[in-house]
Amino acid sequence: QLQASGGGLVQAGGSLRLSCAASGRTFSSYAAGWFRQTPGKEREFVAAIRRSGGDTYYSDSVKGRFTISRDNAKNTVYLQMNSLKPEDTAVYYCAAKYIAYAGTHQYNYDYWGQGTLVTVSS
Repeated sequence: QLQASGGGLVQAGGSLRLSCAASGRTFSSYAAGWFRQTPGKEREFVAAIRRSGGDTYYSDSVKGRFTISRDNAKNTVYLQMNSLKPEDTAVYYCAAKYIAYAGTHQYNYDYWGQGTLVTVSS
């Protein structure tokens, strides 16, 4: 089970850190990712991290502003979001798969958190 948290309302240029806590499994065996979705649109890839935490991947729209990281001892993946823009407003979902690296497609992932809403005001 994945539990996402940390969303909220922030002004443009501000920062938020999302957390995704895993329970019931050895999270260090799972690749993880963050996706986001706005009404009427497909869920889109934001960032991914290998289960070892050694490599990270980002969409072009967030590269340089967002950082994905993980603490396997705490069974938690984070998404640090800086320099937020109104277009970052979305429901953010964390996801995981029992594999070294799951890639950028949502259909590669088997486990999903419930989503946390991020709203960036202009």
